Amino acid sequence: LIMEFVCSTLSLLSLIAGLSSGDDGWSMNVHPEVRAMQGYPVVLPCTFSHPQHSQHSSLQVLWRLGHGQGATVLYRCTSRAGAPTCEPGPQQDQRYRLEGNPREHDLSLRINSATLQDSGRYYCRVEVQGKEHISFEDKMGTRLRVEAPPKILALSVEGTEQSGYRALCRVQGSPLPDVQWLGPDDLLEEGSLLGPLAQGSPVHYHTVSQLRDVEPGQQYTCSTSNPLGKEQATLYVLPPRPPLSVAAASPPLLLLLSVSVGAKVLLLVGMGVWMVLTHGEFNGSEITELTD
Repeated sequence: LIMEFVCSTLSLLSLIAGLSSGDDGWSMNVHPEVRAMQGYPVVLPCTFSHPQHSQHSSLQVLWRLGHGQGATVLYRCTSRAGAPTCEPGPQQDQRYRLEGNPREHDLSLRINSATLQDSGRYYCRVEVQGKEHISFEDKMGTRLRVEAPPKILALSVEGTEQSGYRALCRVQGSPLPDVQWLGPDDLLEEGSLLGPLAQGSPVHYHTVSQLRDVEPGQQYTCSTSNPLGKEQATLYVLPPRPPLSVAAASPPLLLLLSVSVGAKVLLLVGMGVWMVLTHGEFNGSEITELTD
């Protein structure tokens, strides 16, 4: 047991040394993971040390999303000898800004208004310009996790009277939200997930839940939640309009039917507004009229 402990300790020390130190006195320190909230700025820390002679050389700083051939360069700037700042290129995306000063061994990157699509692994790199081009890059990178409360993107009904109707609720959030359905009698209805979509997709943080056997003339509520919050939306399904025969119906009957349908639509709209105003947890409502 003692020998196993010693071997494990030596292996761990070797791994740490390999992550933090480089050749010729180079070293780099990054955070393995940083979490951010959607819509807020986030800083990815990165500091380094290098031989003293590079203080008098121009430095180029790069930040990449991903590693290898598929990596995307998000930020690039040049710190010239004697200059107090690191100047980015003319096409630089203004959402990214160098928070640190390379002359003070700080390459920290600031991302403004983080989005769910910003989630991923980031790598910082510094290059010393001159007769001998020297560069150093962190090998492990920093994992950025952008989190967001649930949001209902769409609520709709599909199908026909012959095949049956189903309600669809598309939601977004990180961590991926749970979805539940509330039926006409306030009973919890079981829905089936059509997502989440595949890893690496731009909409990886979306999921779609469907509720089968939706009945016209009823209301259904999609309720979604994750540790950051909860959101609900209610769908009102109007029954399909029966075909009317002008020859078989007199004008008063047509007028009466029109008034009845109009009153029903207005009543449902009024109910939807009342629920939105009196229940803060209801984010929105939708009225769907089915047609043959």
